[in-house]
Amino acid sequence: MSGLRDRLAAGDTLYGTFLGLGSALATEACAVAGFDWLLVDLEHGGGDEQALLHQQLAGEAHRIPMLARVESAERIRTGRLLDAGVAGVMFPRLDSVDDVRAAVRHLRYPPEGDRGVATYNRVYDFGLRPDRLTTANDGVVGIVQIESRSALAATAEIAAVPGVDVLFVGPRDLSTDLGCAGRFTAPAFTAALDQVLAAAKNAGITAGILAGDPEQAAAYTAAGFRFVGVGSDASLLARAAADAVHHLRP
Repeated sequence: MSGLRDRLAAGDTLYGTFLGLGSALATEACAVAGFDWLLVDLEHGGGDEQALLHQQLAGEAHRIPMLARVESAERIRTGRLLDAGVAGVMFPRLDSVDDVRAAVRHLRYPPEGDRGVATYNRVYDFGLRPDRLTTANDGVVGIVQIESRSALAATAEIAAVPGVDVLFVGPRDLSTDLGCAGRFTAPAFTAALDQVLAAAKNAGITAGILAGDPEQAAAYTAAGFRFVGVGSDASLLARAAADAVHHLRP
């Protein structure tokens, strides 16, 4: 187990980035940079489950907890990621507490959940470590995104669902649904952030958010977010490249 869930429970502030390039080398570059976690984005990223395995190996080589965002909350999608060894799963666009209850059940074996039981896969050393089944439910991190008005209205209930460790704001989706697309200082959006922070605090879990750059990440941290994503491998590369070109040809 990665220990990531324990660090969240201890109140640590954890920084990571999204991986959208589907590249093991890009993953390794982000791993050696010193992030606390890395998340393979299967919803919007350019890679697939096969690419995820190579990224998983690259991150694990540097002892970085690897997470993944599923493209849908189907049980089989979550199970395949967990069998590959991810430390946790992010669920996008769950709009009701019933959606959340159903999704987080996929993270755990019965009776707590409905994850399919098999021990011949990677996470159990291909059958050599079936004993890990006994503690598998304890360490998986459940991350639920708040990306719509309906999810925001149910935030307090969602935060109280067992198995939800992080409420994670998707700024673009949420601001768009609130009618202030991309305007992250708009009153409606900042009020929504306060609502998510309060719900997480009352439930004793962590509030998370994706920031566009380190300055924005620092501001979100100061506001109380403790699981903060800083861009993506693609955006970090593009920004560094653009800065270099601007320096050479201002």
